[in-house]
Amino acid sequence: MKNQNPRTAFIAIIGCPNVGKSSLLNNLLGQKIAIVSDKPQTTRTRIMGVLTRDNVQLVFTDTPGFHRPKNKLGQNMIKAVGESISGVDACLLVVEPYGEIRAAEFELIDKLKKGKIPAILAINKVDTVVNKADIMQRILEFTKLYDFDAVVPVSAKSSSGMDALYSELCAQTFESEHFFDEDTLTDQPERVIVSEIIREKLLRLLDKEIPHGIAVSVEKMREREDKNILDIEAIIYCEKESHKGIIIGKGGSMLKRVSTNARHDIEKFFDCKVNLQCWVKVKEDWRNREGLIHNFGLDLN
Repeated sequence: MKNQNPRTAFIAIIGCPNVGKSSLLNNLLGQKIAIVSDKPQTTRTRIMGVLTRDNVQLVFTDTPGFHRPKNKLGQNMIKAVGESISGVDACLLVVEPYGEIRAAEFELIDKLKKGKIPAILAINKVDTVVNKADIMQRILEFTKLYDFDAVVPVSAKSSSGMDALYSELCAQTFESEHFFDEDTLTDQPERVIVSEIIREKLLRLLDKEIPHGIAVSVEKMREREDKNILDIEAIIYCEKESHKGIIIGKGGSMLKRVSTNARHDIEKFFDCKVNLQCWVKVKEDWRNREGLIHNFGLDLN
């Protein structure tokens, strides 16, 4: 039986790097589809997440953090943000409770103004705020810049304010048949989800510049016919031979940690046993090589 009076909205989640956009999306969906780390620019491409609850379907686009690009990959990331903002019904601008308003945030707000796009402001990480007056100060700072449809203090970590945020997002919907089946969660192919899970573990376990020079390609993904076991083979690409040694670690210790942590999350996502094999290869300066960016699925073509 079809939902009565179905409603839909396409919503782009925008903001600076590391403000918690992917964490908010995962929290809203109730399942992890976007990787999370404390490194900036974790998300590299647009990730679509679909939340269908009763008669409402919210179609989210989680965008890369808006920043100044340093290479062709960075340029693709900024292009993804611009294209995600155009054509949506509303934007969810995610900011942190403290700090100066960044140049990139002024730019994003300028894009909202030019497009006359309805927007909700989510002040994330309120679990880190001791003095609640600081939140009011933050609200004043941003509402001076744009007439937001709503402002919601939230914490993706503790889930504080998430119900209120969902209600405000529902207010952006319009009467429309749903565009996706009720059980659709994301548009990301299974191989992409696996590669992103592996990359998340690398981001968390490695430091500084090495994680940003890493790409993961899933070469094989096959379920055994006689057993509920998924065999996966993946290649981790890095830009320098010295980075390869760090990723592998002494006696293969780091690569083993990455593979073990990734396998646990992959098993949880697919609900089956996983046999994960990872190798490391060097592709020098791949972030400035359009052919390799395309091969890794990090362009918009």
